[in-house]
Amino acid sequence: AQFAFQENEIKLLTAEIERLKNFGGLGVSPSLEGLRDENAKLKYRLNFLKKSLQEERSKSVKSMININSCLQEIFGAAIQAAYPDLENPPLVVTPSQQPKFGDYQCNSAMGISQILLKTREQKVIPREIAEKIAKNIPANECIEKVEIAGPGFINVHLRKDFVSKQLSSLLINGVQPPAIGKRKKVVVDFSSPNIAKEMHVGHLRSTIIGESMSRLFEFVGYDVLRLNHLGDWGTQFGMLIAHLQDKFPDYLTVSPPIGDLQAFYKESKRRFDTEEEFKKRAYQCVVLLQSKNPDFIKAWNLICDVSRKEFQKIYNCLDITITERGESFYHEMMKDIVKEFEDKGFVQVDDGRKVVFVPGFPVPLTIMKSDGGYTYDTSDLAALKHRLCEEKGDILIYVVDSGQSVHLQTVFAAGQMIGWYDPKVTRVAHAAFGVVLGEDKKKFKTRSGDTVRLIDLLEEGLKRAMDKLKDKERDKVLTPEELKAAQTSVAFGCIKYADLSHNRLNDYVFSFDKMLDDRGNTAAYLLYAFTRIRAIARLANIDEQMLRKAAREEVLVLDHEKEWKLGKCILRFPEILQKILEDLLLHTLCDYLYELATTFTEFYDSCYCVEKDRQTGQIVKVNMWRLLLCEATATIMAKGFDILGIKPVQRM
Repeated sequence: AQFAFQENEIKLLTAEIERLKNFGGLGVSPSLEGLRDENAKLKYRLNFLKKSLQEERSKSVKSMININSCLQEIFGAAIQAAYPDLENPPLVVTPSQQPKFGDYQCNSAMGISQILLKTREQKVIPREIAEKIAKNIPANECIEKVEIAGPGFINVHLRKDFVSKQLSSLLINGVQPPAIGKRKKVVVDFSSPNIAKEMHVGHLRSTIIGESMSRLFEFVGYDVLRLNHLGDWGTQFGMLIAHLQDKFPDYLTVSPPIGDLQAFYKESKRRFDTEEEFKKRAYQCVVLLQSKNPDFIKAWNLICDVSRKEFQKIYNCLDITITERGESFYHEMMKDIVKEFEDKGFVQVDDGRKVVFVPGFPVPLTIMKSDGGYTYDTSDLAALKHRLCEEKGDILIYVVDSGQSVHLQTVFAAGQMIGWYDPKVTRVAHAAFGVVLGEDKKKFKTRSGDTVRLIDLLEEGLKRAMDKLKDKERDKVLTPEELKAAQTSVAFGCIKYADLSHNRLNDYVFSFDKMLDDRGNTAAYLLYAFTRIRAIARLANIDEQMLRKAAREEVLVLDHEKEWKLGKCILRFPEILQKILEDLLLHTLCDYLYELATTFTEFYDSCYCVEKDRQTGQIVKVNMWRLLLCEATATIMAKGFDILGIKPVQRM
């Protein structure tokens, strides 16, 4: 449809240029300069359209086809032809759960029957509607046949040559993103620890989920800005700087050796709560910091730098890429935010505070305290405006825990109220998540009741992964380098996958024993399955070049039911990604990868890829089309791992 629209516009523009060429003969005499300008603009637009059409065509040839979307288009057209007067008819296409019901099902007939009864008082049984839809299915390359079943289900059987062709395209072009329309700018806010406090297990979910979402948006071709909204500004810095001055009076010339920033923070907090003189000095330090006094800015930078180094150790372990943009970045913008809300009449004064009431939300936003200071509400509004108006974000995702839901929804609603964005045009979403629980189903803590430090958790993961590998005697067959790579892959892969494989909206129980189990839906199982699949061609002495050649020449035969099941499962990857782009629930990808791995096992147990002589063990026959199915499975799994931030290894 987009191609047809662009081609039509090209025709119109070409005709318009011809008309301008002949302008003189029409008895009209516009200025020659104006005519040239108009002609130049049209030619520029024409060239741009032609170029973009070529780009879209070449992209679409390589893009993986979302079969579900194709079927929705086909059935959408069939319903439109069958019931042209029906507005927004329901369009329901899903993969079939059992082979006897075909490959996909269109279940729209029941919904249409209800609409006809309610709006027109026509009682039409769903089966009749289904038959009418089936008769109006347009010519297409993917449907072999349809069958009406039960009360009105339309069972869809795909063409084998269509599926085979898509698999060949995947093998030749690699895993390409599905076509999803124009490129968008996405801002993802995640991780966001506080300066002078160590990252703890509570930061794990935001960091892992945000990184994975960013990778998905990047894979489909969006321009992604990953932001770390650090807590690097506010009254706590007054007490930290005052404490720094007392402990290290020569901090301006010698970098203070703050080894344990957490202890440093706790000590300064204790003094702030118990020493009145220290408290007064801390408040003076805040004023001097906010007025940009050079000595106080240096002290602030020193404290921030110690934290940054600690955060970076975690980010290096987990392979996280993120741009720091803390609360301090927005400090200069806050007075303009207050003025804008005042100028538009949204501000009320309550006991000296400036507050903004947002319709539908009981608690107002405090944008200025009675002492003239700003709040988290002010900095969050400034950040929202900057991301919308300066960064020109089309999609803003805040990966923040569920406890902040009301606050963020109030901030978003305030942004709409003042006119910064229209939710019909710009998507601003809170990707909320639950808390991490211990095996006792309570908040995850150490035995002494303290919050678990994230660095300790990662080190424990490495230790347990190595123990597991040695239990399996992997240290006897892998080189030291391979063993180290497997340890890192398993440890960090399992921690990430355990989080991402749970619905982020729910709390989840953190258990090393469960996540390192190599049975069931775990990273340990999937990583092992992946290395096993990759080894099949290698053990048959088939290298990458031979596989590439075979991909261009071989037809993928899908005659065996397990070949057919695996082929269809592989091609569901684009529709899985499309669903996640809509609901931001990454556990869907984990469930899919587990389904793909188990479907592959069924295929491998039933279909010989490499046939050997039972006496000698010599290879007698290589079924190349089946090796290509192995390769296609591994290619999809590798891309799935990449989106989840998991690094597989060739040997485990």
